[in-house]
Amino acid sequence: MIAIRCSGLLFDLDGVLIDSTPAVARVWQRWAVEHGFDPETVVRMAHGRPSRTTIRELLPNADIDIDIDREDREVERREMEDLDGVVLLPGARQLLNILPPARWNIATSCTRPLAEVRLRAAGLPIPKTMITSSDVKIGKPDPEPYLKAAAQLGFAASDCIVVEDAPPGVRAGKAAGARVIAFLTTMIRRDLEDAGADWIVQNCAGIVACHDDGGLQLSLSLP
Repeated sequence: MIAIRCSGLLFDLDGVLIDSTPAVARVWQRWAVEHGFDPETVVRMAHGRPSRTTIRELLPNADIDIDIDREDREVERREMEDLDGVVLLPGARQLLNILPPARWNIATSCTRPLAEVRLRAAGLPIPKTMITSSDVKIGKPDPEPYLKAAAQLGFAASDCIVVEDAPPGVRAGKAAGARVIAFLTTMIRRDLEDAGADWIVQNCAGIVACHDDGGLQLSLSLP
C-alpha cells in the first residue's frame, strides 16, 4: 500500500469513473469507415482527447469553420445517442461517496452536454463543478483542463492528484504540475508509464480515501 496526501482529486471521466469504451469505439469505427480511415487507428487516436482535435488531425485540409464543426457535431450527436453499455467502473461510486464535494472535480475531454448524458446514464449526479472541452481553448494533453479544474476547487494543480486512464490525460496532468494516478482500464501499463504516470492502479477500487481538515489521505493498492 502507498500512502499519499493531497488537497484534491481531479478525475477524468471516461475510463476512470465510467466505462463508455464500447460506445465510443462504435461511434468512431463507423465514422472512420465513412471517411476511409482504419477504424482501429482512429479509435486509438480519439481516446482521451477532444473529438475536434482528432477530426482536425485526420482532415487537415478541411475548412475549420465549416467541415470540422459539422463533423464534430455529428460525432457528438452519435455519442449522445449511443449509451448502450455506459456504466460505472468498479469502486467509483464508493470513492466519490467518501470524498467531500469541495475536494474533487472532473476534467473531461467530452463536451458538457455529452458528459452530463453519460453521467446520468451511469447513475451519477451532475457535480457542481466540472471542466469539459466546452470550457477550455486547448484540450488534453495541454494542461489547461487540469489547471482550471484545480482552480475551481481553489487549489494549485501541484497540490492535487490527477486520476487518468489515457496517455494524453496523464501528460496533461503532469504538465499542470500535478501528480498522476493512472488506471489500467483502457490502456496498457507501458503506455501509461511512458506518459509519466506516478502510480498505476487497476481502477477506483484500488484507492482508499479519508479526509481531515488538512486534506485527503489516500492509500493505493498497486497491482
